[in-house]
Amino acid sequence: MDKHPPLQGRVIAAHGRHFTVEMPDGSLRQCFPRGKKSEAAVGDDVLVSPQGDGEGAIDRILERRNLLYRSDDMRTKQFAANVDQLLVVVAPEPAFSEDLLGRALVAASASDLDVSIVLNKADLKGSLDNARKKLQSFSRLGVGVLEVSALSRDSVEATLLPVLRGKCSLLLGQSGMGKSTLLNALVPDAQARTQEHSRALGAGRHTTTSTRLYHLPGHAGDIIDSPGFQAFGLFHLGPGDIERGFPEFSQAVAECRFYNCTHRHEPGCGVLAAVARGEIAVERHELYKRILAENEALQRY
Repeated sequence: MDKHPPLQGRVIAAHGRHFTVEMPDGSLRQCFPRGKKSEAAVGDDVLVSPQGDGEGAIDRILERRNLLYRSDDMRTKQFAANVDQLLVVVAPEPAFSEDLLGRALVAASASDLDVSIVLNKADLKGSLDNARKKLQSFSRLGVGVLEVSALSRDSVEATLLPVLRGKCSLLLGQSGMGKSTLLNALVPDAQARTQEHSRALGAGRHTTTSTRLYHLPGHAGDIIDSPGFQAFGLFHLGPGDIERGFPEFSQAVAECRFYNCTHRHEPGCGVLAAVARGEIAVERHELYKRILAENEALQRY
């Protein structure tokens, strides 16, 4: 039996079956889950039984407000919990994936999260207008676009701190978008903390695959960073969840002849009619069909 009663803490870093849990007094414990499953995610509130000097066992995960997943070759893994909003970092160069951005919106909708797009490298004037045009379709969906240059800390703080204040924000982006530079502008000692976490776990260079929560200076809010992020996990979503991730479908859905319309081939489909009239972008409808098909393919295995 453990000698100490369980303590409540918050998971601020995860790497495999190793979790860093922050206690109410600010101290950190390196914890492991009981049993074989690693079910905790960064952002989880957990009950921990202290063990040894600075270690512990995760006894229980407390109720979550939401849970986000990432995908890799048809495998899905949870990685962040209790998030308030999603910030997706894109840039004029290299080209960003509109497909990934669209999938992020679907995941956010399913978890009831607000979304903002951070257009970084706004100093690249030559390619900035093209990036702005690519983002217009998302702006029309009501998604805010915030332009910054991560090289200017003043610009980053002035633009992003009002959005981040008092919230737990998930920061995502493809490699090359300048997300790490952006994070370091917001949390100056983020890199040092990541290295410290790496040494504590003996993880070395592999820490780049881990997820980590950082506190903004002055307790202004929290940022969860998930390096190397490439794809959202959407395989746990049903057709209705996916449909809700495309808010521009909502009015057209009401015009569908059949209540169980999949909006792919049915006669009298309001969504297909809206696509034909140019009211719904063909690219968005194609993404919707791809996500549906991927989920159906996974269910067949």
